[in-house]
Amino acid sequence: MSFVAKRCGVQFSPPSIVLIYENKETNKVRKRIIPVRNFSKYSDYSMAAERLKNHPRHRDYLEGVSQSQLERLHVILRDHLQGFSLDYSLSSFRLDPDEDLNKLDDEELARKKGQMDELFEKNRRHKDDPDFVYDVEVDFNVETREKCSWDEESDDGF
Repeated sequence: MSFVAKRCGVQFSPPSIVLIYENKETNKVRKRIIPVRNFSKYSDYSMAAERLKNHPRHRDYLEGVSQSQLERLHVILRDHLQGFSLDYSLSSFRLDPDEDLNKLDDEELARKKGQMDELFEKNRRHKDDPDFVYDVEVDFNVETREKCSWDEESDDGF
């Protein structure tokens, strides 16, 4: 059978992944609730997502859902089990350019780096893209540049 995932979400009680999909043979849209078993507030979300995606019963349905999306849904479920609000979980996935990443713990830092990598790949231009330019030259306004002690000539001859 051929299934196309349309939307994916979580259900907190009982902890489950909710999948809205279309059956390509019948052209009907259906909802499937996939229980997340043996998952606690201490579980590894990436392993749980991988285990769910490779489960024989759910493999065909979750084929169109990316591993990173399943991991995000498991993070939301784990945060809920730890007592965090949904707003807290969702805000941890937003990239804030003013946020000091040095203050994050290892797991949150890995989550932010993963998002940055995903955003980079999404915005990346490949040589096969129609708007690809090989040698881009940009003129920066020299008058507004801040002065730095490194910009001054050195007496050492370097």
